[in-house]
Amino acid sequence: MADENTTGQGNQPEAKTAPETTAQDATQPQQNRGGRGGRGRGGDRGDRGGRGRGRRDDRRNNQDDGEELIEKLVHINRVSKTVKGGKRFGFAALVVVGDGNGRVGFGHGKAREVPEAISKATASAKKKMIRVPLREGRTLHHDGRGTFGAGRIYARSAPPGTGIIAGGPMRAVFEALGVADVVTKSVGTSNPYNMIRATFEALGDQSSPKAVAQRRGKKVADLLGRGGSQTAEADAAAITE
Repeated sequence: MADENTTGQGNQPEAKTAPETTAQDATQPQQNRGGRGGRGRGGDRGDRGGRGRGRRDDRRNNQDDGEELIEKLVHINRVSKTVKGGKRFGFAALVVVGDGNGRVGFGHGKAREVPEAISKATASAKKKMIRVPLREGRTLHHDGRGTFGAGRIYARSAPPGTGIIAGGPMRAVFEALGVADVVTKSVGTSNPYNMIRATFEALGDQSSPKAVAQRRGKKVADLLGRGGSQTAEADAAAITE
């Protein structure tokens, strides 16, 4: 009996120490949770870094929006595809973009919705803008001709007050370019895509007297004087491009 009591008394301290050990173990997860909390704060820093990248994207967009560009919607084409459940519609947009000061470009985009197609076409047009020299900032330096497919267009310089005499697609190009006086004629197809491409081919062949003089190693006054102009030097000084 004494042995049993002794054994029972010896078991009591062990029962008391067990909760102490459990309490120590319970404190360890709290410390670990604190460590995970530190990693969580690091994750918050990563989120703030992600928002910073978003702000940089916004700044790039603001820079693009800060440039004043003239956007002209030339044509929207709706196409449909017959599927098992019915018809699926899509849209194609043709857009002309220019700064009104000698730079112009065109682009086309396709999407399921009209606004998305226009935004795609506008972004494509901004990437493909070209520089066209203008005389006095209002008309072309010389006559031009462009051909694409079955379409042919002719563009001629005009005196002040003439205005833009051109069809729909070509008018959009010259308005976005910043031309105030021009006379054009379209022969052949009326497809706006071919007319736009033919117009850009004619504009791509434009060259200014200054560029020609540099290419030939001469002065602008020498080139203008050969045409019989008595004010060649004054005309040369007036040419900026």
